[in-house]
Amino acid sequence: MHPWERDARMARKALKRGSQAYGLLIELACTRSSDELLGARRAYQSLYSESIEEDVACQVEGIQRQFLVALVSSYRYEGSRKNDAAIESDAQKLNKAVRNGDKTMLIKDEEIVRILTTRSKPHLKEVFKCYYYDFDRDIVEDLGEESGLKDTIYCLCAPQVYFSKILDSAMKANATKNEQEALTRVIVTRTDVDMKDIAEEYNKQYGTPLAKKIEDVAIGNYKDFLVTLVQRALAK
Repeated sequence: MHPWERDARMARKALKRGSQAYGLLIELACTRSSDELLGARRAYQSLYSESIEEDVACQVEGIQRQFLVALVSSYRYEGSRKNDAAIESDAQKLNKAVRNGDKTMLIKDEEIVRILTTRSKPHLKEVFKCYYYDFDRDIVEDLGEESGLKDTIYCLCAPQVYFSKILDSAMKANATKNEQEALTRVIVTRTDVDMKDIAEEYNKQYGTPLAKKIEDVAIGNYKDFLVTLVQRALAK
């Protein structure tokens, strides 16, 4: 199916599955371009006669709601223009929020939500570099156990790291159904995007070629299908 329809259907499925699948909403909102996310939102309305923003707001409960609504509603600037003063200001505001806030409630902090859901990806990369230089700490480490914010940062600024982690979890012996399904999802959706980078990162992180790992855990035509996609991407 068309990628926009595919993403819309995956978002709907994630909402029906509940909180254990909300990471997929973060993935869709943060690893797609602004136009791709907009296309998925339009496809969602066409398929279900509802907006994805409306469904997230109605179905997500707890402290994640505001953040997820803002993520799926975003349309980020995708140019290369940067503002050094804004970068420094955002780094300072993030540090203040992390330092003074309740570590269990950071996903509700207004400044964190604003910065992560509205700023461009190049801007955010510079913000996190500035954060490290100014405070000698990686922001991901400072977020503690807040996995939703961590996944958001990786999806926005280092998707190959995020997808490598997702693939590794999917191929573990004790993987849940949601985790197992990610193997197909990631290979299929990223083959023509950044699969080569993901495979290189996977090898770096886990010391095993991605294609070899798939051959070890998958079987039959399914294995051949996935390995062929990975090898095709690596050959480019």
